[in-house]
Amino acid sequence: MTAESPLSSSPAPTTTPVANSCGATELAKLSIRQKLAQLIVVGVTGAADAQQIVENEEIGGIFVGSWTDKSILTSGAAARISQNSSIPLMVTVDHEGGRVSRLSALGIDNASPRELAQTKTPEQVRAIAADVGRKLKRLGVTVDFAPVADVSDESDDEVIGDRSFSNDPAVVTEYAGAYAAGLADAGITPVYKHFPGHGHGSGDSHLGVVTVPSLAELQDSDLVPFRTLLRDPGTAGAMVGHLIVPGLTKGLPASISRPAIQMLRTGVGYDGPRFDGVIYSDDLSGMAAISAQYPIEQAVEKFILAGGDVALWLSTDRVASVLDNLERAVSAGRLAPARLDAKVVRILRSKGVVNC
Repeated sequence: MTAESPLSSSPAPTTTPVANSCGATELAKLSIRQKLAQLIVVGVTGAADAQQIVENEEIGGIFVGSWTDKSILTSGAAARISQNSSIPLMVTVDHEGGRVSRLSALGIDNASPRELAQTKTPEQVRAIAADVGRKLKRLGVTVDFAPVADVSDESDDEVIGDRSFSNDPAVVTEYAGAYAAGLADAGITPVYKHFPGHGHGSGDSHLGVVTVPSLAELQDSDLVPFRTLLRDPGTAGAMVGHLIVPGLTKGLPASISRPAIQMLRTGVGYDGPRFDGVIYSDDLSGMAAISAQYPIEQAVEKFILAGGDVALWLSTDRVASVLDNLERAVSAGRLAPARLDAKVVRILRSKGVVNC
């Protein structure tokens, strides 16, 4: 997912000169397609797959999933691909602990969030997460799609279940914050998920449409951790779930709902803070709540136009067609250049490329 060719050999920028503002120098070096590519993180099968898609399309990041050949990490290939890129990659994983421990074969494992909250102090959880983070960092990982900030009283084996720290919003807030702080201590970007709250959903968005309680009902439960944690997010991002919210999303999943993503961004509608970090989608290709309704090209466009920053899906085979479609969205005026630039700056800031 890293581009090996330097910017000097890339296509000439197609935008007008950027004003003297945050990230202006970096933005001025990028064509529209290169900017759009920064909005994409895709799953790879291994090092060769990652190398090829980065060389061909200069995408923003890769996702190492359960199906990925883990030698991409143990051999240092992911780190090398990123280092050779004109813009560093997001090298992302989905490690929550418990049953969502994608790198357990590499010795990276810890108890489920629920067990951690029941048996450890927040300080101990921060230390555990920092240890996980250091192991991830040594493998070249930069972003962990954790912690889960959902509030749930489901049994352990349900879709959220023991992935949630607690059914008490205050406990979730304290422990999710501790876990995120530990990852950040180790130099890993944490990502709170699944806004606006999956813990009381009607089912599993991997399998189909999920409806959660109304926006009014979420205010005193599921939204509490996000409202609190995003007041001081540090380096953290936030992931939006494929969740229909009565009173907010008008029948659409939150991940492609402009009102939902704008609520996360501005804080208006749930008494939250303004959030200027990176907003990630949940998987747009392998979860039936989205994939049963939209091809990946449409799903990515809908997420980006709704206000999201980084679109995540699980394979590299349609990256070019996704970028072609996004270029058409820019040309047609559906995605304004200024909005695109703002997304890219947030991503570059999260990567440490700009500091403003």
